[in-house]
Order: sequence, then C-alpha cells, then structure tokens
Amino acid sequence: MPTRPLPHILSRPLARRAVVAAVAAASLAGLMTGPARAGGGGEGGDGGPVDRELQRRLQAFVDTPGGPPGAIAVLTTGGHSEVYRAGTAEVGTGRPPRTTDHMRIASVAKAFSGAVALHLADRGRISLDDTLGRWLPRLPAAWHRVTVAQLLDHTSGLPDYTESPTFIEEFAADPRRRFDSRTLLRYVAGEPLRFRPGSAYRYSNSDNIAVALIAEAATGTRYEQLLDEIVYRPLGLRATSLPQGYRLPRPYLHGYAVDPPSPPEDLSTAISASGVWASGGIVSTPRDLGAFIRAWAGGRGLGPAVRHRQLTFVAGSSEPAGPGRNEAGLALFAYRTRCGTVYGHTGNFPGYTQLAAATEDGRRSLTVSLTSQVNSVTNPRLLATLRGLQEDFVCRLLKRPKPHGA
Repeated sequence: MPTRPLPHILSRPLARRAVVAAVAAASLAGLMTGPARAGGGGEGGDGGPVDRELQRRLQAFVDTPGGPPGAIAVLTTGGHSEVYRAGTAEVGTGRPPRTTDHMRIASVAKAFSGAVALHLADRGRISLDDTLGRWLPRLPAAWHRVTVAQLLDHTSGLPDYTESPTFIEEFAADPRRRFDSRTLLRYVAGEPLRFRPGSAYRYSNSDNIAVALIAEAATGTRYEQLLDEIVYRPLGLRATSLPQGYRLPRPYLHGYAVDPPSPPEDLSTAISASGVWASGGIVSTPRDLGAFIRAWAGGRGLGPAVRHRQLTFVAGSSEPAGPGRNEAGLALFAYRTRCGTVYGHTGNFPGYTQLAAATEDGRRSLTVSLTSQVNSVTNPRLLATLRGLQEDFVCRLLKRPKPHGA
C-alpha cells in the first residue's frame, strides 16, 4: 500500500478526524481495550502451531501495548500448513483469525499487477522495455521514456500520487469517496520525474497504477478481468477480488487503528479501495494469498527470459520493510534473512499489515497478517519487533535454526 498518505494518514489530525467520522455510525462502546485470547488449532485441514515458542512470541506481539488486536501466520509446505494465530478477528467477540477470513492485502496487490504484466510480457503482448510513451501517450511527455520494468522495480522516478496535497485533501474529506481509479495519475500529471529513470530506487504507488493501465491498453481488457483470467482462475483464488467500494466480504478480519489508552477503532470498512486500485486495493484471505505467492515467487508460467528479469534485483525495500535485507525485483522483493532467502511483498493499509513470501521453487510459503497498521511512521519500534518475528517464521519455514529469542 501507499507510502504516503495512506499508511501514515491516520497520523495526520485532519485525516484522522475524517476516518473517525466515517466510522462514527458504528458502535464503539462495546470495544474491548485489549485483544481477546484465542488459542491455536486448525480449520479446513490446516494444522495448528507446531513451534510453541513461535506461537508464544506471536501472542506476546499481540499483547504488546499498541500491538494489533489480532494476527495470523500461515506456513505451508507441500500442501500442509501450520497456522499460528493470536488475539481476535473482531474485538469484543473472541473469534480467532482464520485462514478463510477476508482482509485487505494492501501493497501485496502490487505483486498481482506484476503477475499480469509479466504474463503479458512472456506471451509477447507487451515488452518489459516498452515505454509509457508507447502505451499511454496522453501522460506527460516527460514521463514517456519510463519502461515497464522500471515501473515494476520502482526505478521509474514517477511522482507518487498518494503524496499529492489534492489527493490527500479529497481523501481526508471523505475516506469512502469513490475515486476514478483510472485517473489517479492526474493528481501528479503536472510534476516532473523525481529522477532519471533507472538511476535510483524510490517506492511509488503511481508505478503500479501505470502498470495496470498499460495492461489495459495492450489488451483492450479491463484490469479486473485480466486479474480474473490470468491470476484468480488459474490459481483457484475464489476468495480474492479487487473491489471499488469500502465493504468487505464476510467473514473478514476486522482492521483497527490502535492508539492506547483509547479502545481500538474499527477501520475495516472506513476507506474506499478505489483510491488505491492496482497499487493496494485487492481483498483476499490468508489461504488464497499463500497460493498466490507460491506461484508468483516460484515463477509459475514464466519462460526463462522473463523469469530472469523478474529476479534481477536492485537495492530497495518494500513498504513496510520486510524481514532481513530487502532488495527489489519486478513487483517482487528478495528478503535475505539469516536462514536463507524468500521472495514476496509486504503491504500496509489503515487497519492491516501484510507479508507474503515464498521460496524460489514455489514449494514453501509464509503469510503474516496483522489487524492494525505497523510501519516506520506509525510505530517504528513495533515494526522492528515484527521484522524480527517475521524472520523467525522464515527460519521455521526453511527449517533452519530456532528463533533467536528461544
């Protein structure tokens, strides 16, 4: 999800008041000041926690002051899953998070736009070296030399539309506003590139909006339909979608703003997905997300030339930073941990924080989903703890040394 303003927008007083107003109709009187306790245990054939120390540490993370009301981590190898969960899917109910609960996956949606683009490149519909000028000539002429590959690894230099004062003002005025997703780049159309394309790394939500628009221009097909044809159906992702509104399919993980000593504020349906679209609007479940990241990190359906480009990395971290040392590929980050490397994407959105990663062969995957937003601005100390916990889950996934806190 966006670096600015959406991951940080709740720290802006005006925007926070707007979001609170958007959920004012919901009764907050019954919200608990702390998360309900929920033990492990599987559902739908998934196994419960195997590593008790990891389960303890996940619970401790949820119990930390300012921690998320709920968390779920799913480690999958060879069709078998270990499910670690703590806290609750909905404050006040005690209902535990489940692998079939819907949630906002935030910037992990960028990996989906990458999957569409690389599929089209592999089949010759576009080239990774095609330019914005070729497919989207109505965009500013100064942007025309930016390539598809530079959009996908955030070396394009495109200004980030979520940093536009006009966008921020409109979003703050009505977080449920339905934006025209296909015109989001107009908020920065008058701005120059931040740097010469390919010369630097800077995470920008504009990049993946442009990728989706290129896919539409090259195929004459709406991006939502391309997702269905290229990603959802081939992978059997029946619980994954790209909505335009603010509602979530049930059941869902409720996402919260956490600001002790105030009770958590439910933001699950406070914000329209239309303002983030291909950059962060997808809704999925832990189970679907794991299936997707195994295919995406494993290069499913990609020929060797495109796969090589996908796994060509530059220095740069996802937002928020993932475990270990981060490097940026084409809509895919390498997370180089002390136990080995996994490939995936992170994301954060008001109410949610996500990590989805898998091994290069696509046989093992890890998803970690939180029901609050944790990043370097909202809570840097908690993010540092989260990254350490994520790395320990990677070690468990790769069956390497025990957690450093054990």
